[in-house]
Amino acid sequence: MEYFETNDGARLPKVGLGTVYVKGTQGVASTLSAINNGYRLLDTSTNYNNEGMVGEAVRQSSVPREELIISSKLPGEAHDYDKAILMIQESLYRTGLDYFDKYLIHWPLPRIDKYAEAWQALVDAQKFGLIKTIGVSNFLEEHLDRIIEETGVTPATNQIERHPYFNNNELIRANKERGIITEGWSPFGRDKLDVLGIDLLKDIGKKYGKTAAQVVLRWNVQNDVLTVAKAASPQHQKANLDIFDFSLTDEEIEKINTLDKGEPGRVEGQHPNEYEEFD
Repeated sequence: MEYFETNDGARLPKVGLGTVYVKGTQGVASTLSAINNGYRLLDTSTNYNNEGMVGEAVRQSSVPREELIISSKLPGEAHDYDKAILMIQESLYRTGLDYFDKYLIHWPLPRIDKYAEAWQALVDAQKFGLIKTIGVSNFLEEHLDRIIEETGVTPATNQIERHPYFNNNELIRANKERGIITEGWSPFGRDKLDVLGIDLLKDIGKKYGKTAAQVVLRWNVQNDVLTVAKAASPQHQKANLDIFDFSLTDEEIEKINTLDKGEPGRVEGQHPNEYEEFD
């Protein structure tokens, strides 16, 4: 595994496990399998309704707690400062953990315009010892600049939609300019987009003896993007980590970048200035 170093001193693996839609006993078994296969970053969210499952997997795992990086996210209903502090505490009770290694604001929700207040809560929760590293998710440049200006604290990471049909390269550059590590969610675009069926990705994969999924993950790594990828089966879990023994050429990266469709390429049309996660 290779790692990123964040602006607040955290060390994060370049590939993490996504847990959206993964729940219950089956979810615990799948997450334990991932840990046993080498995953150390587990990404959950209050809105995934599976924080308890992730916590149970941590307790059942033979890997020491300090070697695991558990990340969760603040839901839109808790952007008020006091609600945010309580939600972080409540999420810790749900997981049965003493602290989150990483915690993000899930969406900026500019219509209710409380994301700067929510960010201050994360800043303070980090000081209280509830969180080790703090970041945001789905924040655009203007959202980042506002919270940095109002609090003096720059997010460590910004988790954004990122796949070949929506590469989000401009926002990745904006994150870099501010010293923020980009995390990519939905790297395979979800089923309706059939990213893994793209001939270009499959052809590049054949050259290296890799799958289209592995090509996508390598494309992210070479663009300094930490990728959160869902993988339920042990085979896919292992494959998603087997991407550090080859490199794409600059020409191949540019060809993948040309697949971008702009706004129509979003998996569910979730523009950060419009999407309301609590609707």
